[in-house]
Amino acid sequence: MTNILLTGARGQLGTRVETLATSAGLPVTAVGSDELDITDSHVVDEFVSPGSVLINCAAYTAVDAAETDQEAAKAVNEIGPRNLARACARVGSRLIHVSTDYVFPGDASTPYEVHAATGPATVYGRTKLAGETAVRESGADVAVVRTAWVYSGVGSDFVATMRRLEAEREFVNVVDDQVGSPTYSLDLAGGIVELALRDFTGSSTFHVTNGGQASWYELARAVFEEIGADPARVRPCSSADFVRLAPRPAYSVLSERAWVTAGMTPLRPWREALHAALA
Repeated sequence: MTNILLTGARGQLGTRVETLATSAGLPVTAVGSDELDITDSHVVDEFVSPGSVLINCAAYTAVDAAETDQEAAKAVNEIGPRNLARACARVGSRLIHVSTDYVFPGDASTPYEVHAATGPATVYGRTKLAGETAVRESGADVAVVRTAWVYSGVGSDFVATMRRLEAEREFVNVVDDQVGSPTYSLDLAGGIVELALRDFTGSSTFHVTNGGQASWYELARAVFEEIGADPARVRPCSSADFVRLAPRPAYSVLSERAWVTAGMTPLRPWREALHAALA
């Protein structure tokens, strides 16, 4: 039976991975950042056991903060994954490393394939890309899973924020010039657990998101519709109206071609997933 080691287990994705893996009857050792410092190679070496599948959901994801907190972003997004991958290589364990659409420049007009040219425009994206490179060069059997626009519908993610703002404001302005694939964390976690049960070897990369695409504006309208609110209360605006420290990619749609070709189960369309998340 596959033994799962899970880092970043207290985040919105990690909690779902732990739940699904445990429900599948898999033995899971799940740790958060308070329990395991992935930037400490000695601690990591003691954590990684032979013959396991290590799922790394740990990440520095504060995109704007990373612009000025570069060392912390580098530590968690590059050095930590390198430590995990090298430990896996030493003891013969496999690694699933979660990455992001931010490794791409965001200027495409068709879905990014796994081998498309990268070109991150933010510190967050550059450190995540460096993490990808580090795990691939480690010698371990590695699967990099890139995803985008992940939400759970609780806490402070975009979907949860739209639910809160619907109750607080008459109208909500949302950008309509950024397009991506909204991805329900539960569906993404299901794909990751399915991958963990596969006998992957070498180095591979997959794009795993819910199907289809939407702008943030379209996603916000869909949230309003799902909770019984008038979607006309969501008003479109441009990115220029919401200047952020780190630029957001205009286009973040990821192609599932490599995932499907490998015989993996495609994630359902994003609107179906949103309905399930808010049901």
